[in-house]
Amino acid sequence: MHLRPYGLKAAFRTSHKLYSNPLSGSDGSVRQRRLGSSGGRIGQWSPSGACSKGSGTMRSTLLRAVIAISAMALSTISVGGGAQADPGCPSMYVVAIPGTWESDEHRPGPGMLAGVTDGLPSSVRVDYVSYAATAFPWEGDVYGASKKEAVDNARGMLGAMGRQCGATKLALVGYSQGADAAGDVAAEIGTGLGVVPPQRIVAVGLISDPRRSPTDALVGPPVGGAGAGGPRVGGFGWVTPQTRTICAVGDLYCATASDDFVTRFAGFLAQSSSPDLANMWRYQLEFGTIVNDLMARGGVALLQNQLSDSANEERRRKLEEFYRSEAHTLYGSYPVGGGETALSWMHEWLASLA
Repeated sequence: MHLRPYGLKAAFRTSHKLYSNPLSGSDGSVRQRRLGSSGGRIGQWSPSGACSKGSGTMRSTLLRAVIAISAMALSTISVGGGAQADPGCPSMYVVAIPGTWESDEHRPGPGMLAGVTDGLPSSVRVDYVSYAATAFPWEGDVYGASKKEAVDNARGMLGAMGRQCGATKLALVGYSQGADAAGDVAAEIGTGLGVVPPQRIVAVGLISDPRRSPTDALVGPPVGGAGAGGPRVGGFGWVTPQTRTICAVGDLYCATASDDFVTRFAGFLAQSSSPDLANMWRYQLEFGTIVNDLMARGGVALLQNQLSDSANEERRRKLEEFYRSEAHTLYGSYPVGGGETALSWMHEWLASLA
């Protein structure tokens, strides 16, 4: 229960007002609905003809104050207050971010995550994030710029729903580059400085997260290493209990060996390929972590060995083996235990929270 800060004017506002329907149209426009009046216009009311001067005016003023205080008391004992006022609000809102090449700015598509979001309860609303979803400079957007677009768009979608539907549960899911973006949004919310309070988030589901940390809550068989982009500084903060990650054995995007410094430096360069000045402190910490690990394991000599012709040939062979294995794209059949695949487990998890 909570007390909303109604003043005297707010307590007597007529209910002829427009409000935004959170179920906006596919063109991005917001439909408006008009509420009917719930009563008379209090400003024109006076008690028993005593609406003139002197004591009548005082009684009228006193009655208005009493009614206003009563309205405040009613709002105090109402659980959830206005958060439950709009029947158009979903029970849960899922923001889903597809992976590299699964979407673009004009055509959001589910891709891998269709196996997670299709068939959720009818009370759940799912929106897919549109973004460039590219990885290489010749595609127009380098990885860092592409991911930033996904992060910004996801932030906006969560913030809008959070403001419009105060009782709606919020969830984030992502695959590959989409998991990278979804995880960053979740980590930001976990600091308490995000677009919604941490307690509004009920689930964060990440599949093949390039920033997976060995300490993240992993669903499925154990895997070594960490994401190729390096773990997030500070983790997920206040949303750690709500976060689950799935990484297939052999998926190098989310399971790069900790002693493979060439890949770790390459991942860092991808993450910072479109630097955000506000995150310079984070880049410095992440780069420093890689350098410190390198120095503790052999320093420059080790890095030189990993850049030798024979080491590069071995790396090329492993990458070819990785791509042939399709470990990154087989999450629909990847078993995580209990007879569930990665996608079916995450689907059932979200459904149980709706």
